[in-house]
Amino acid sequence: MSSSSAASQPSPIAEASPLSLCAREPHVPADRLVAEMVPPPRFDSVRFDTYIPDPNQPSQTEAVQVLESFAGGLGGAHASGGGRPRRGLLGFGRAKAPKTPAGPRGVYLDGGYGVGKTHLLASLWHATPAEPSLKAFGTFVELTNLVGALGFQQTVQTLSGHRLLCIDEFELDDPGDTVLVSTLLGKLVDAGVALAATSNTLPGKLGEGRFAAADFLREIQGLSAHFRALRIDGEDYRHRGLPQAPAPFSDDQVTRAAYATEGASLDDFPRLLDHLARVHPSRYGALTDGLKAVCLTGVQPVPDQSTALRLVVLADRLYDREVPVLASGLPFDRLFSEEMLNGGYRKKYFRAISRLTALARDARGLVAD
Repeated sequence: MSSSSAASQPSPIAEASPLSLCAREPHVPADRLVAEMVPPPRFDSVRFDTYIPDPNQPSQTEAVQVLESFAGGLGGAHASGGGRPRRGLLGFGRAKAPKTPAGPRGVYLDGGYGVGKTHLLASLWHATPAEPSLKAFGTFVELTNLVGALGFQQTVQTLSGHRLLCIDEFELDDPGDTVLVSTLLGKLVDAGVALAATSNTLPGKLGEGRFAAADFLREIQGLSAHFRALRIDGEDYRHRGLPQAPAPFSDDQVTRAAYATEGASLDDFPRLLDHLARVHPSRYGALTDGLKAVCLTGVQPVPDQSTALRLVVLADRLYDREVPVLASGLPFDRLFSEEMLNGGYRKKYFRAISRLTALARDARGLVAD
């Protein structure tokens, strides 16, 4: 082939076609749900000393100090009296439930998106002196999925011997799920499990700041005495001093990048939204297994709230796993309508925009100059 004809050919691309999220329908066994209750890959290496408090926000420094002290206090025997609790304390035998120690057995991190609550929660998990099998970490959604997979009583039995349960993004948007988890937490506290949680409230309904913390404590009913609420103020660190979200690329650029990147997926955005409706959100993590990048063409506003909420869950799983997202179409800050951004799920949508924007920045290097 002559040099002139070679120059006219497309740039080299990978031999294999890209993967497709729409072609995946993963099955996740219950034991995997339990085994994966650890901080996600993005937060696997975080620690308290890698959290950089904003000097203008003293509440961030205070939160680190309180959580370090809290973790240090979890190094002794299980609060139920040492080791794993007896079956009787769960109501399956006649043994009397032991009395839990006085004072708060939990901490609640209250603050806006992007102030590092998950970083701190994961740092608490890592700092707690117990074997990983005695500590659990998951989002509120993942916890409700675990109950659905195992059943309520089995979930209590599975978690009641733990030293610590961390719940990220505690949600107040479904009264049924909230009461379910409240009851579960009550039994775990009785079993001596320490708790830690971050908020994911409904600002349009509940208000911001300490009102969210107060409502959280009311929602978990009789457990309020077990929690110390920590307000963490600050701006979204993902955009602190950074430029605005990068402009989307063209369909051709995204497609070429997908073919040139080993382990990348390539999907039409509207088709992906349709596919998410057929896959339970508990399997969205498995949906992204092995992916090195997600490439999307034709990004457009989501058509309804149910679709939007599914996309939020996918965005969380991609962000947890540090999967770059390269896209064409509209920028991610135009995914949700003004009505959605002003409604009850506003905080979720802003978190998704924040996280997808960060992943879009990570993906810029996939496009050849």
